[in-house]
Amino acid sequence: MFSEMFLQIEDYLVYCNTKGLSKKTIKSYEQTLKLFERYCVDKNIKSFNKVTSKTVTEYIDYTKERGKYTAVSNDITLSSNNPENREDYGKRISPLTINSYIRNLKAFYSYSQEFELTKNNPMSKIKQLPHTRKQKEFITDAQFRILIQSFNLSSFSEYRDFTITNLLMDTGMRISECLLIKLEDIDLKKQSIFLPFENTKSKKGRFVYFSQQMNIILKRWLKYKDVYTNSKFIFTNQRGNPIINSVFESNFRKYCSRINLENVSPHTLRNNFAKRFLMNGGNIYTLSQILGHSSVLITEKAYLDLTDDDIRQGYQNFSPLSKMKMK
Repeated sequence: MFSEMFLQIEDYLVYCNTKGLSKKTIKSYEQTLKLFERYCVDKNIKSFNKVTSKTVTEYIDYTKERGKYTAVSNDITLSSNNPENREDYGKRISPLTINSYIRNLKAFYSYSQEFELTKNNPMSKIKQLPHTRKQKEFITDAQFRILIQSFNLSSFSEYRDFTITNLLMDTGMRISECLLIKLEDIDLKKQSIFLPFENTKSKKGRFVYFSQQMNIILKRWLKYKDVYTNSKFIFTNQRGNPIINSVFESNFRKYCSRINLENVSPHTLRNNFAKRFLMNGGNIYTLSQILGHSSVLITEKAYLDLTDDDIRQGYQNFSPLSKMKMK
């Protein structure tokens, strides 16, 4: 027999799916809730109605102490996953990760209250843990030039990945959005790409824009690609099938290792686009729309971590006195 808590979690996951949330988001909710359910069962708490703020606080303290991968929602997975073999097994769980658990539990209890499934909301007084944000990795102009020059453009896959890498840096798209672009989505004259709602994290369609230099790269890639495949997708393997995120991410790590570029991922290119956009005079509101964030507050939290050197350089570009025409 399934427990009341288990069934309520399953109903919530179905609800999230009907709301059009991404698979990654739903998976995060599932992991958080089932780990919390396991904790509650061990404490002989058999209903979400019986959970109190004290329960949640004690769970957060327990999570801080237990270490990574030392708790699972299902013992059956232990034999197949062997978490103890991981290099980071038992290491401290970061405040950032714990805060994501707190957000997920808050979302679940908001849903439960909205549909009158619980009488109380134990998350109402639970606050996020304070933490120091790690500054996002930045790729210099020189590093990016070296990276681009490391691609073997006589290889179909590397020419494709060369084009993707340039496009991510030039537009700020997510890799998941980029890999699903079709021919019909690109307007080479207006230098724009339409991202349909079903391909975006926010589930809202939007346009992104690319430079004249990127326009030339795209035209050359499309001409090259057409020799090998007539797929409706822009970025495919030679059989015409679209490539998946993990394939490009693995390839990208290989290219970076060639030039000893560490701690860089495809998402780093999106971060670099955002920072460069702001440093070149773009405003945070336009950036928020380009990136597809649901709120400008998300953009501010994610990308307003400019260093003193960034601020100094920005000031020199926009100094009022230097812009004045003095006689």
